[in-house]
Amino acid sequence: MQDYISFGLLCFTSFFTLINPLGTMPIFMTMTSELDVGQRNTTAKKATVIAFFTIVGFALSGQLLFNFFGISVNSFRIVGGIIFFIMGMDMLQARLGQVKIKESEVKSYMSDISITPLAIPMICGPGAITNAIVLMEDAASLERKIILFAAITIVLIITYLILYSSSRIIKFLGPTGNNVMMRLMGLIVMVIAVEFFFSGLKPIILDMRLNFCTTLPK
Repeated sequence: MQDYISFGLLCFTSFFTLINPLGTMPIFMTMTSELDVGQRNTTAKKATVIAFFTIVGFALSGQLLFNFFGISVNSFRIVGGIIFFIMGMDMLQARLGQVKIKESEVKSYMSDISITPLAIPMICGPGAITNAIVLMEDAASLERKIILFAAITIVLIITYLILYSSSRIIKFLGPTGNNVMMRLMGLIVMVIAVEFFFSGLKPIILDMRLNFCTTLPK
C-alpha cells in the first residue's frame, strides 16, 4: 500500500508541476482576453480534453515508440531529466510562464487556440509527454497503471478548474504570488529531474561495468 501511495504522489506532483496550470493561467487569460466568459470556459474545456487524450496516447504508445526507434527507457529517463531540469530552471527564474507568442499573432490563433498552442504544447508539453512515457514504463502492475491514469485525470481536472477560475485567481494572487508559486514549482521539477536523470544513468553505468568485467581476461 505504501508503494502505491508513493507512486501516486510521484505521478500527481510530477504532472502538476510539469503541466503547471498556474503558470499557464496568465497566458490563457492573455490569449482569451477578447472572448466572453462562456467562450473562454469552452476553450479551457476543449484544451484540457485534447491534452488529456494526447498524454494518455503517448503513455500507451510509448513502448511501441521505444521498440520502433530502438530507444531504451533509461536513455529516455536521462533525456527527460535534462528536459525537466531546464524547465525547472526557467520556472525557478519565473520565465516559463511568460507569453510565448507575439501579441500580433494572438488573433491568428483565435479560430482554434484550444488545440494549438493551449493544449499542445502549453498544457501537454514535452515534459508532460516524457513523464507519461517514463511513468508508464514504471507502472508494471495493473494497479499502478490505474493510479497513473487517475493522477493524469485529476491533474487535468484541476487544470481545467484553474483555467475556468483564472481571472479570479490571478487577481487574488497578484504578480508576486504568481512568481512565488512558479518558483516553488520550478524547485520541485528540478528535484524530479535529478531523480529521473540518476535513475536512468545508474543502470547504464552498472551495465557498462558488467560488460567491462566480462571482457577482462581471466
